Amino acid sequence: MGQKDLQQLNLVKSYIENKYKSEIVSCKTIRDFNGLALSSRNLQLNNKDLTKARNLIRNLFSFKRKLKDKENLNNLLKQKKIELKKMFKVSLVGCGRISKNHFDTIESYKDDIELKAICDIDSEMINKTLNIIKKAGGKPPDVYKNGQHDFLNLVQRDDLDAVYIATPWEWHHPMAVAAMKQGKHVGVECPAALKVKDLWDLVNVSEKEEKHCMLMENVCYRRDVMAVLNMVRNGLFGELLHCQGGYQHDLREVKFNNGIQPYGGGLEFNEKGYSESKWRTQHSIDRNGDLYPTHGIGPIHTMLDINRGNRFIHMTSTASQSRGLHKHIIDQGGNTHTNANIKFKLGDIVTSVIKCSNGQTVVLSHDTSSPRPYSLNFRVQGTEGLWMVDNNSIYVQGLSKEEHRWESDEAYLKQYDHPLWEKFEKRAAGSGHGGMDFFILNAFVEPLKRGSVSYTHLTLPTKA
Repeated sequence: MGQKDLQQLNLVKSYIENKYKSEIVSCKTIRDFNGLALSSRNLQLNNKDLTKARNLIRNLFSFKRKLKDKENLNNLLKQKKIELKKMFKVSLVGCGRISKNHFDTIESYKDDIELKAICDIDSEMINKTLNIIKKAGGKPPDVYKNGQHDFLNLVQRDDLDAVYIATPWEWHHPMAVAAMKQGKHVGVECPAALKVKDLWDLVNVSEKEEKHCMLMENVCYRRDVMAVLNMVRNGLFGELLHCQGGYQHDLREVKFNNGIQPYGGGLEFNEKGYSESKWRTQHSIDRNGDLYPTHGIGPIHTMLDINRGNRFIHMTSTASQSRGLHKHIIDQGGNTHTNANIKFKLGDIVTSVIKCSNGQTVVLSHDTSSPRPYSLNFRVQGTEGLWMVDNNSIYVQGLSKEEHRWESDEAYLKQYDHPLWEKFEKRAAGSGHGGMDFFILNAFVEPLKRGSVSYTHLTLPTKA
């Protein structure tokens, strides 16, 4: 047997030698004149990819030879240490209300990341961000604020490694594409795009330009969620059957305010509004569906191994009637208010049901127009038990003290605390969203610094 498929070889050797007391002798991999292993899979490569493959194998052999020389090895290690110590240079496009979280997170990574530039069309938001940086003792970044397309000037800079995009949703796709085409890696806030064709455009541009495009879904790194992921990986719930998630967040006073403060105090939006009401409310007027699915689907995506042996195959969505935002306007401003006649397309409760290729079902919920406590509606259920985020509830067959009764998840979350949280808890302290923003930034930056990133898909990482 050849050595090309090393894992398979080791498995076969282990099985044969243990069961039949025989010895498997491997032979060297047979290679073509260009160094590539003889394989039918090479027929699937075009000329460009074949050239890359040849260069890769040559570099690997060259590196292997260098490693045999102790002096070369020491020099390579020194060079790698220098590379890892280099400052990772980023820019922030979008300096809205959430920018303090972004800057606090960058500050927690200040030995590795340098904020070179910021960009926004709103001078007030620019000034607030600069004041935050000044108070923290940070170096003032360059500023881009000359209209909606000044970000195009920013991405042309040759001293940037990456661009972090935190703008209104409709700008995420065009900004990400522009940055990648100018040789920059991209971290983009959710959602990455508003149309399926634009999502595929991000994938295609990322692959063509060989630049990373990462969806910055931080809830994948929430401490309880990662502990539950650890439970799943350790088989606590048995085989997974069903998962739930969602975005259930009363945003009525985010979508409407007095034009002075970010939350409530009035019923203004669009050009008369402030902060998110300037852009987010219009989506509730124009669109009906799950407008913000990634907080719910991100962690579930990882637990179900989506695009890692499993996939979503079909989905149905149903929306209730639209009542909450209209009622909010009437309750606050009366029937004669100028916004009382607005027709909102967004149903108050949107429920989506997804089927997976491996058999599991998923329910997503979206509810941002109703009076309610905040909840991401997580539920993870398998053949041996289940966990629900609301009321911090868990039940595991054979482990729970009482049959047919919920127990607190506190002890389980502590026992299965994810190693990443145990390792980085202190560094994450003080970063945005209870530490989650540190982990998502870490997952974005570290692979890029190490040169070990894949450009092939918009996937949520499981490791930092």
